[in-house]
Amino acid sequence: MTTPYPFTAVVGQTDLRLALLLNAVSPAVGGVLVRGEKGTAKSTAVRALSALLPQVDVVPGCRFSCAPAAPDPACPDGPHEPGPGAGRPARMVELPVGASEDRLVGALDIERALAEGVKAFEPGLLADAHRGILYVDEVNLLHDHLIDLLLDAAAMGASYVEREGVSVRHAARFLLVGTMNPEEGELRPQLLDRFGLTVEVAASREPAQRVEVVRRRLAYEDDPAGFAARWTGDESEVRARVVAARALLPQVRLGDTALLQIAATCAGFEVDGMRADIVMARTSTALAAWAGRTSVLKEDVRQAALLALPHRRRRNPFDAPGLDEDKLDEILDGFPDEEPEPEPDPEPEGPDDGGGDGGGVPPQGGGPETGHAPEETAAPEETAPEPQPSAPQQGGAGGAEQAAVGAAEPFRTKTLSVPGLGEGAAGRRSRARTAHGRTTGSQRPRGQLTKLHLAATVHAAAPHQKARGRVGRGLVVRRDDLRQATREGREGNLVLFCVDASGSMAARQRMGAVKGAVLSLLLDAYQRRDKVGLITFRGADAELALPPTSSVDAAAARLEKLPTGGRTPLGPGLLKAHEVLRIERLRDPSRRPLLVVVTDGRATSAGAVGGDPRELSGRSARLLAAEGIASVVVDCESGPVRLGLAGALAADLGAPAVTLDGLRADSLAGLVKNVRTAVTHTASPNSIPRRAA
Repeated sequence: MTTPYPFTAVVGQTDLRLALLLNAVSPAVGGVLVRGEKGTAKSTAVRALSALLPQVDVVPGCRFSCAPAAPDPACPDGPHEPGPGAGRPARMVELPVGASEDRLVGALDIERALAEGVKAFEPGLLADAHRGILYVDEVNLLHDHLIDLLLDAAAMGASYVEREGVSVRHAARFLLVGTMNPEEGELRPQLLDRFGLTVEVAASREPAQRVEVVRRRLAYEDDPAGFAARWTGDESEVRARVVAARALLPQVRLGDTALLQIAATCAGFEVDGMRADIVMARTSTALAAWAGRTSVLKEDVRQAALLALPHRRRRNPFDAPGLDEDKLDEILDGFPDEEPEPEPDPEPEGPDDGGGDGGGVPPQGGGPETGHAPEETAAPEETAPEPQPSAPQQGGAGGAEQAAVGAAEPFRTKTLSVPGLGEGAAGRRSRARTAHGRTTGSQRPRGQLTKLHLAATVHAAAPHQKARGRVGRGLVVRRDDLRQATREGREGNLVLFCVDASGSMAARQRMGAVKGAVLSLLLDAYQRRDKVGLITFRGADAELALPPTSSVDAAAARLEKLPTGGRTPLGPGLLKAHEVLRIERLRDPSRRPLLVVVTDGRATSAGAVGGDPRELSGRSARLLAAEGIASVVVDCESGPVRLGLAGALAADLGAPAVTLDGLRADSLAGLVKNVRTAVTHTASPNSIPRRAA
């Protein structure tokens, strides 16, 4: 078995270590969500925490880790007779991103339930994590229905499994820890709210701190057991402190002044609901117990607010998480501190890296107290550079580059949908065959049965009852009688915008409306679990300004800085769209795309491809149409004399077109809504897209 990296050897990361330890002291805090870039000790610290948790006593042979002193009366392995327990270390269970629902909550053998009338239940990861840690790496990539099941179990302290009227319940109380990289997409606000605390982590930019990270990592890799042995004393000290804080926690007094401070803080920051108040109260008491006190002070409330409120203040995905500390101090300064009661000498503790807030964090054994743990020692990946402006073009529409314009105010969009029945990733957009949704039919199971179609199973078994010697009321069911339910739900899609950013598009109201529409559709995609991408073409080439993503924070920043100016390389822009969709099809063949081309249709540059610009744009459009990619063209041409070039482009794409008058911040979403198919009809140059039958 691999020797884990010691928790106390983690360099710096004060808030991360403190949040994990507070949950170890009081699991009722509700878990930790760790947000940050790659290589910042997120996974290292979480995996190391389990070694600091006290040993648990369990009923021998119980698969659900019941406590001998108070076994779960509804335990599927019960009832348990009184007797001595067996000690074992607390478990740290990891939930893979690709796990199935049965792997998480457990699997019920429907075949035995129907044929033998017994509840044959195979426990899942929730049962394994009972009285331990459940760790979800990249929690933002986990399917929504799994996150819902996970958070429901964490909130109720129990897991329920129901299959066709047969149900099993068992206790599931665990310390929930999730990690995520915000660049790969955000969690929904209601899911964020279910995590008790959140911590933002980032890699240090100080050379001395990074040197210590590398030094410790190399020492650990050279001799894991020897490195861990050097930290045994510090690990034992922190473990003893966790045990002492747990014992002291019931004695901690949360006075009226502290409660008023908590309520005033949550009200002052306009936090929705009451969960924030409850989490802050539990966190404050855990901080006091961790510091060896029996009363909650203002510094505990302040630290609790910094850990419990940042992720609850976001009104929409464009808001960055965070808390105004000056405002927090202003709110708390209006209240006096609770008078601390005389305290016994606390357990020995290490340096107070937390600046006095909440009793500090574990010692570092003499190493630097800043920096970051060596989960990955490579420097964090740099943010992709912003597109460099191309040289001013002469003789073409628009001339030199013009400054970027701001986006129009985002708005609520109508529901986008792609025609047909897909089989993509679970989402809330287009119709698709999914594991969840309404039942539309049945089929023979391929592999393990997961969703029984009871009526179809009975119908298949009924004709054979006499031949099978049925006696009494029970139905004789065999495996080949079982039928799997087929279901229809919703999938996520890819909406790819191909935007003309040349000089002819530089009018501020045009680009502002386009940016506002893209941001609005991106916000809608975030809520519906879609991907959205942005290609821009200007000057001599096209570039992928926003790779297909659900990260609205990165999208807003890229779009806000998008410049305009130069010639119009329409053909290269369409070819770039073809390349992006081809790559995405290889990565995720089941995700169906919709291409939105925003241009006046004037092709004035062929870029590096060379040749006639208009001929190139026509060939590129016909290439997209031949591959059946649903598209729509937004005609941005204006003025009394119109060439109808965008309409010709739409004909080549086999797509509908809309005039510039339709390019308003409140109509572009409706346009995409009405694009039901791009390959079954071709619109006239200035036609408004209609809903297909």
